[in-house]
Amino acid sequence: MVALAAALAGALPRLYACRPDPLVGEVIEALAAALGEGRLELTLSSEPHRQALAASPLAAEPLGPLVLEGDRVLWRRWQLQRDAVLEALIARARRPLALASGQPDSGAALALLVDRHSEGLDADQRQAVAAVLRHALVLLEGGPGTGKTSTVAQMLAAVQAQHPGCRIQLAAPTGKAAARLKAAQAGTGSTWPCSTLHRLLESRGERFGRNRSHPLPLDLLVVDEVSMVDLPLMQALLEALPADCRLVLVGDSAQLPPVGPGAVLADLQAPERRRALGPAAVTLRTVYRNTGAIAAVAAGLREGQSPLLELLGALPPEANLQWRQAPPQRLPAALLERLLQHQQLLLQRCAALDPTDPQATASLLRVLEQCLVLTPLRRGRWGVDAIHQAVLGEAASQPPQRWPLGTPVLCRHNLPELGLANGDVGLVVDHHGERRLLFGGVAAGPPQWVHPAQLPSAQPALALTVHKAQGSEAEEVWVLVPETGRPNERLLYTALTRARQRAYLIMATC
Repeated sequence: MVALAAALAGALPRLYACRPDPLVGEVIEALAAALGEGRLELTLSSEPHRQALAASPLAAEPLGPLVLEGDRVLWRRWQLQRDAVLEALIARARRPLALASGQPDSGAALALLVDRHSEGLDADQRQAVAAVLRHALVLLEGGPGTGKTSTVAQMLAAVQAQHPGCRIQLAAPTGKAAARLKAAQAGTGSTWPCSTLHRLLESRGERFGRNRSHPLPLDLLVVDEVSMVDLPLMQALLEALPADCRLVLVGDSAQLPPVGPGAVLADLQAPERRRALGPAAVTLRTVYRNTGAIAAVAAGLREGQSPLLELLGALPPEANLQWRQAPPQRLPAALLERLLQHQQLLLQRCAALDPTDPQATASLLRVLEQCLVLTPLRRGRWGVDAIHQAVLGEAASQPPQRWPLGTPVLCRHNLPELGLANGDVGLVVDHHGERRLLFGGVAAGPPQWVHPAQLPSAQPALALTVHKAQGSEAEEVWVLVPETGRPNERLLYTALTRARQRAYLIMATC
């Protein structure tokens, strides 16, 4: 990325026939590096850099590739796309809904419907139920345990009561998130169809089968984990939605932005956009599922109340979030010991697996979710690659068919023909004497038995980067904080909130 940024800084002045300016070149390099992290803009704290860019033809209207907005600099291409998407979302939220035939056109009738589907809900949740009956778009936000799932269930029940027979779909950006969304319905008694966004939009590489000419046959779409949805994917979704289809966006704005360009949920947090959304934007504040110290530290990170060490220092010894320090020269021994225990358990369960028993395969995949190791880095002494090398040895660099039984495996691409999505995690198993990769399938569908040769780019998944783990959960989560590239509060918040019961935070000594 560094080499590409430098090349771009040199190429743009030539393409636009203007004199190179070292200060403008530095801005271009920084902006290109930011794009590699999914950020579309930078704040210029240096007045000389701002003045140089203001005077440069590269930021001139209407064709310059850069845009200067006050002290912020953006790529013009992304600015135009971002503004179009955000304006479309706000316009959808502000558009009045057409009432179903036979429905009384009165506030009293809607209030009665809200009352009927708000039993046991708090004021914020009740507002969300009212919003989905009045607005074509609802933004529902909240941290872990604030009741987003139960609120969505009541919102959908109210819409179904208002519009009997309406076509409802649930979706999420990744296979793991979609599977969690589908599983969460079990406690609500609902059975709405659920899939990944790419599968729903009929992804065909860089294009989608669903678009303006071939829209989705839906009346209401719920998109969970919307913090992971980047700008191009949101634009594709909006183009595929019928004009009269309601859209409910559900997410947590404190989580990491998407890996791809443009953080749509973060952009919607701007005060002027929140005002434009009005009552169509609802934030849930009351926490109903308290996971002890994990929840307390996550809340502190989310609100920026205190520095991390201060939050950790206040934890009692028996807390379900434990933290320790370790020398950075090698991987922590406690982590490797726990990983080997987990790997041994998976090996034993795989050896005893009856591949013809659906309950046995489902149970095995649940064992996989007992322990999750997260790190912000892929490379480095505490990176994903180093962990795999330490546990698997030379097999870590071999194809999946050479990995030991029970090795977790990461699917890195959307493969609808195999029933898999980018981010799905499975296992190396024995299937009637042959190596196979067992996955739960998209949105908790039937198990998928995949030949290793069909996933040549698969990677071991004994550990994941925090970005790759978004949308996942595990009973126990281990989080590494390396000496270099220390994660910020948003990354740590995302990592710790993957834990259902217990978390371990290991920080490298400086």
